[in-house]
Amino acid sequence: MRKSSFLSVPFIACVMAFSQSVLADRLKQEAIKQPGLEHALLLSVTNAGSRLVASGEHGVIIFSDDAGVSWQQASVPISTLITDLHFFDNQIGWAVGHDGLIMRSIDSGVSWEKVLDGNNLNALRVKQLENYLSQLQKNPDVDSDLLETVEYQLDDASVASEEGPTAPLLDVLFVNSDKGFVLGAYGLLLVTDDGGKQWRYIGHKLPNPDGLHLNKLHLTQKGELLILGEAGLVMLSRDLGESWVALDSPYDGSFFSVAESDSLYLMGLRGNVFKLQLPDALAEGNAIWEKVALQTTATINDAVVVENKAYLVGQGGALLQQSGDTFRLYGERGLRSYSAVTAVGDYLITVGEAGVNRISLVGGQ
Repeated sequence: MRKSSFLSVPFIACVMAFSQSVLADRLKQEAIKQPGLEHALLLSVTNAGSRLVASGEHGVIIFSDDAGVSWQQASVPISTLITDLHFFDNQIGWAVGHDGLIMRSIDSGVSWEKVLDGNNLNALRVKQLENYLSQLQKNPDVDSDLLETVEYQLDDASVASEEGPTAPLLDVLFVNSDKGFVLGAYGLLLVTDDGGKQWRYIGHKLPNPDGLHLNKLHLTQKGELLILGEAGLVMLSRDLGESWVALDSPYDGSFFSVAESDSLYLMGLRGNVFKLQLPDALAEGNAIWEKVALQTTATINDAVVVENKAYLVGQGGALLQQSGDTFRLYGERGLRSYSAVTAVGDYLITVGEAGVNRISLVGGQ
């Protein structure tokens, strides 16, 4: 599931300040190996069948086969921050992180291989934008604003290529065994149509001319794709990423996660949660959102749905359970922030600043 928003900006700043040699070393050095990594900083947790897999700082990926009671460390060839994990089936998994990292596992998360890094990503981005700009320049009727935007994007991509593999990737989602998407900071969006063998840069196809950071991908129950980002950015595709439209946003802050239970909920900064008013509003292109009052102003980083009831986690140990049309505080609030949540059996499994936490769904913690 989702990586933590509370680390995105500071870590991006740190990455940009590092030298080329440090970045190169992180993409070549194996992940740190030591006991007790379930207590380390973790940003993502997900399910691979009955197995749990979590990731975080210094390339750490751990997995559990007993509902989070004990954990083993996976074999990971890099030591960069891993921000998100996704398993389309029980065997094949994907991980993304800083320095433009994309990795794949074919053994349910026990071992991982790097398939792309920031150097490859920068080259893909520059090549795609050069080709696109060339096509536009041959069109005498091209919109001047579009031409100017693409020229700016190409200049930006060229500078990024000179700076090295610094692009932070923040989310990964496969909609079937072949087609998957990866997104990240500065409007980055990649797609594969062959199970990750080849990737294409398609960030220029988004209605995001300012290159706003992209935080979250979601495939709705009706097969629509949503992208959530900063500054209230919400984008929709009804054709699995071939085209995108920007939706009216209910506020101008960042969105970090989404949940579908009785309805579709968007969530983000300072306890801002919004409910889609009409079930068919996305399909009709009329996204009208209703703000949901929370008992907290904590930023919400992630959500999971269990038996058609959403559970939200966020800053300062915020944990909320859906109750009808609203959300109420659930269990005892901790002191450390939660970055992601999933569920297995009768437990919520959260990860964050203090590592893994198991929370009973039967009678509280």
